[in-house]
Amino acid sequence: MAWFYDDYPRSGPIAARGGIKAQSQRGDFGQSWWARRWVAALEDLLEGGRLSRGRSYARRGQVLAVEVEEGAVSAKVQGSRAQPYKVDIAVETLESADLESLSEALARRPVFVAKLLAGEMPASIEDVFWDVGISLFPETDDDLETDCSCPDWSNPCKHIAAVYLLLGEEFDRDPFLMFKLWGVDRERLLEMAGFGPSQNGADERDPAGRDARHSPPEPLPSDPALFWGPQDAGDGQDVQDALGPASIPAVAAALPKRLGSFPFWRGERAFIPAMEEVYGAASAGGREVYLGGVEGDAGDG
Repeated sequence: MAWFYDDYPRSGPIAARGGIKAQSQRGDFGQSWWARRWVAALEDLLEGGRLSRGRSYARRGQVLAVEVEEGAVSAKVQGSRAQPYKVDIAVETLESADLESLSEALARRPVFVAKLLAGEMPASIEDVFWDVGISLFPETDDDLETDCSCPDWSNPCKHIAAVYLLLGEEFDRDPFLMFKLWGVDRERLLEMAGFGPSQNGADERDPAGRDARHSPPEPLPSDPALFWGPQDAGDGQDVQDALGPASIPAVAAALPKRLGSFPFWRGERAFIPAMEEVYGAASAGGREVYLGGVEGDAGDG
């Protein structure tokens, strides 16, 4: 019956606005070996025509949003209907026993995580996963559960393919995202390899001997004067003395750097360098306003 359906022209997708366009506009998706391995797994599961249309969807920006959680990816893809289709991709996260074995293996090879922090996936890291009985990439149809709200009878369809290809590109840029999909986020992976917050040797306890990481926060004072501190410079204490010195942080954009790159960032510049510039300018501008306000208050007095 295939000839019957071929008599009807295919409907094209509605042009999307603000979608996530693939950075690869021609050729293969993904530059690194791990991204290409991810894409190769899709090629083994998908019929050629749908894969080709999935590439077109990804490059045209038909994928409106992608969210990666532990064990699941959810996305919205603009197709030929007014309402975007909902795409779900699920993988089986690592069991506790597997996580423990993987943690011990990574702790013996911290260089792996050091390379991941530099944006590189060591090729031999697959051996670590195999040693504990885990596959780093999907091997069979059972390793991936995919679903799309479109009427296409084929699974995976072109909408799933578009999301999958964009994931490959993102894994290329941020290999930590692949581990998050398996159920191991960036912070946990660092701790597993011995890069946890307590590895600096400091005793994280308060003066009373309690674990400062689990101590309840100090209650905020209800008196506004106590909350904001002394503001009157007439008593011999100026605002700068009351609020502390104004200094520019030694590391610009420290928090964004700790969180990692923004997923599916499509700005003209890379996310972290852009944030470094913004934070640096904000710090300098804030310090200038702060010190300028103090000097102005003193002059007016």
